[in-house]
Parts: sequence; C-alpha cells; structure tokens
Amino acid sequence: MARVYNFSAGPAVLPEEVLKEAADEMLDYKGSGMSVMEMSHRSKVYETIINEAEQDLRDLMNIPDNYKVLFLQGGASQQFAMIPMNLMKNKVADYIVTGQWAKKAASEAAKYGKVNVIASSADETFSYIPDCSDLDISEDADYVYICENNTIYGTKFKELPNTKGKELIADVSSCFLSEPVDVTKYGIIYGGVQKNIGPAGVVIVIIREDLITEDVLEGTPTMLQYKTHADAKSLYNTPPAYGIYMCGKVFKWLKKQGGLAAMKEYNEKKAKILYDFLDESKLFKGTVRKEDRSLMNVPFVTGNDELDAKFVKEAKEAGFENLKGHRSVGGMRASIYNAMPIAGVEALVKFMRDFEQANL
Repeated sequence: MARVYNFSAGPAVLPEEVLKEAADEMLDYKGSGMSVMEMSHRSKVYETIINEAEQDLRDLMNIPDNYKVLFLQGGASQQFAMIPMNLMKNKVADYIVTGQWAKKAASEAAKYGKVNVIASSADETFSYIPDCSDLDISEDADYVYICENNTIYGTKFKELPNTKGKELIADVSSCFLSEPVDVTKYGIIYGGVQKNIGPAGVVIVIIREDLITEDVLEGTPTMLQYKTHADAKSLYNTPPAYGIYMCGKVFKWLKKQGGLAAMKEYNEKKAKILYDFLDESKLFKGTVRKEDRSLMNVPFVTGNDELDAKFVKEAKEAGFENLKGHRSVGGMRASIYNAMPIAGVEALVKFMRDFEQANL
C-alpha cells in the first residue's frame, strides 16, 4: 500500500529515509547482532548513540556549553509539574496563556504556588498572540512561562515576551527544530518529540546549568528532579532508548537538509502555499490572525459543520489523513511539520480547490 499524506498533529509524519534506515537496522544495528530495542542502555554501543544524538542537537541549535540536554520521559505534560517543582523558589510564577497546553501547564503549576496569568488570548478562542512587549511581570516571579507554538489553535510567538529579567521557560513541542533559535534567551526550552523529531515517548529538556540544583520543592520525587538526570547524563534509569535513537537519526537528517535555517526557509515556502490558498478561497478560511500564524499547524473551516465533516471524509478517501480539527476548535487542521514534503501540501491544496468547486 502507498504511504498516505499524514497531516496528524502528533504522533506525526517522520522522514521516509529515516524510517527506511531504521528498518534496515531493525534486526542488526551496525553489526551488533541485535536491535537497538534490545540493547542495554549501559552498553558502549548505546552510549555512542545517545552521545551522538546530543552532539548533533547541540550543533543544530548552537546550544551553549552551560546548558544541559536531557532526554526524559513523561511527555511535555510531565514538565508542567517538573518545572514548578524545580524552579518555584518564591512559590510564584507568571504564565502567558495562549492555548490549551499553556492553560494546563498553569493549572498544574498552581498546585505548587501562586500562578499569575499575565496575558491570555482566551477571549477570542486563542486565535491570536497577545502583545507581550510590556507585561505586568510579578516582582517575585520565579519565571515566565509560554507555549511558543500552539498546536491546537495554530498560533506562534514571532517575538518572545519581554520578561523584564525573569527566566523564560518555553514549551516548543510543535515548533521544535523548525527554525533557528537563540537558546540563551531561555532558562528552559523543552518539547515532546512526537511532532517534529521522533516517536512518542521522549521529551527533550534544554536547561541552563545554574537552574539545576538540589534546592527543589519539598517532596519532589527523585525522578522529577533535573539534577538526577543531569548528573546521570539522561541514564539515571532506563531511558526511552529506541525513541532517542530515532531522534538521533532525525537530527542527522536535519543536518543533511542544511540545518535549521534551511528548514525555516522550506517550512515558510510550504506554509505559504496553504495560507495563500486559504486567503483567496471562497469556501475555506483560516482561523488565526495573519501575523500570528504558525508554520507548523494550520487550522481552517468552511463555516458549516456538515461541509467540514464531508471534507474530512472525502480527504481521507483521497489519501489525506488526520485533517480533522481539534474538538475545541472544530473544522480542519493540517499539521505540516518538517517531514511533510512540499508535494504533500501542493496535493492537499489541489484537493481543496477541487472540493471548493464541487461544493460552492
């Protein structure tokens, strides 16, 4: 069977050549006589895999030496608790709520201290990013938290908030490695890998060393302390070994594409094809304020629920998978991560054009 165009928000499309390479190595990784799935995480072979993955990520993102890279489990959702447990020294944090995931992160943090929501776009179903150039940052805030790209709503911070000297913590799950980033602007930048980097089960945390201390909230489990994992180089317990191996393959693939500057250019080109069509379409329309549009997640609607359902059904029959929008927005959503080829977006737009003509 031919591969479909998979527009899923995550777990999402992976580069075909990476999947083929992993398939070739499935039974015998580089003459070891076993699969990476079967390998001891304490072995020399696996140590090379995880070290190389970290180095390639450092190269791609220009991660400074005073930042640790941690390969962890529990997804981005576990970080919602881990961040306040490790960083809430004054028991106060400021959250900018631009979607479901930032909202969930804020309510989780509220279990550990006082959470101030200092900006939000909830008033318009999270269809824009609020102006964050001069926010009322709390004097005693331990950090300011954002979700940089909102998978469900299709918005993206084009400018980071002015945190007035406070640590910026960012969840970048759905825009991870889609464009260059200045890591030094963040105290922690983290994301689940199942959207742009690898199979579900790994979350990567890039954290500045001075934020890794033993001074954590009382009762914080050993496994939820950054220091535990930083000291053990992500090998305190059995890591998601195969997932990390796959991430490593994607890092090498990204280097081969020319790195993050090349990916940004490619992603902009790809998104433009879809957004240009939505802007001129008589049937479909995008749901996000133009200046805040994500390059990764593109929600759109016809304005008619029955027509939306018909579109999703016919698109699926034509080989376009996972276009149904999130239940909180409705309509459709095309996630066009790094591994989605331009040909996939062009084919989708052609299908949308034909659907429009048949249903207007």
